[in-house]
Amino acid sequence: MSEAPDQIAARRALQLLDLTDLNDDCREAAVEKLCERAVTPYGHVAAICIWPQFVKSARARLARPVAVATVINFPAGGGNVMHAIEDAREALGDGADEIDLVMPYKALLRDDDVTVREMIEGVAGEVPQGKSLKVILETGALGSPAMILRASRIAIASGAHFIKTSTGKIAVSATPEAARIMLDAIRHAPRPVGFKAAGGIRTLADAQTYLAIADEIMGPDWAKPETFRFGASGLLDALLATLDGRAAASSGGY
Repeated sequence: MSEAPDQIAARRALQLLDLTDLNDDCREAAVEKLCERAVTPYGHVAAICIWPQFVKSARARLARPVAVATVINFPAGGGNVMHAIEDAREALGDGADEIDLVMPYKALLRDDDVTVREMIEGVAGEVPQGKSLKVILETGALGSPAMILRASRIAIASGAHFIKTSTGKIAVSATPEAARIMLDAIRHAPRPVGFKAAGGIRTLADAQTYLAIADEIMGPDWAKPETFRFGASGLLDALLATLDGRAAASSGGY
């Protein structure tokens, strides 16, 4: 039996998912469950995204090719460059495949581009070939399209492999408007750069909105795990419900 259009879309989104648990009360048991959920009857997610203290155990438990991503300078986006570099180095040593670094966006809002560049360049210098640095812009705090574009360009110029919308920890997370600005910056970048939408993406319709924007700006074959991610906790349930032919329940979370 052939799949319905929604099931085809759900299967596409599933392989692009960074299955996330960044709850303040996250414990080892929750990470173990996340690792189990990362491989489904319909294929595996791209990565799990977890707190740094769980990287070592998750990497030991989780079969490749599912990547282990972790967050640095998260969620506050502070300006301590050396601390961010040291945390990234430790996480990579524990087995992290991907670093999701919060840009020091408060420094950017003060026009302190030097701190922003130094942090991203410093962390990028720790990330070996074959691993990835995603820079979280926190677009909901940047306040204007011009500032989102500026942040995107600085992150790309400083060595980001992906630019990511949000931490999911402030009132405004991913928006289609921010995605368009970021993807346009990627389209004009001098090298390949990926995009990650995170925060508030809970349904197949949400996912399809961002994929449609990527298809429009970058082309219909561009969005794949190497170039496009969703950061979410509840989205997997919605995708599996669609693939199973069930009605998707609303889910909260990142």
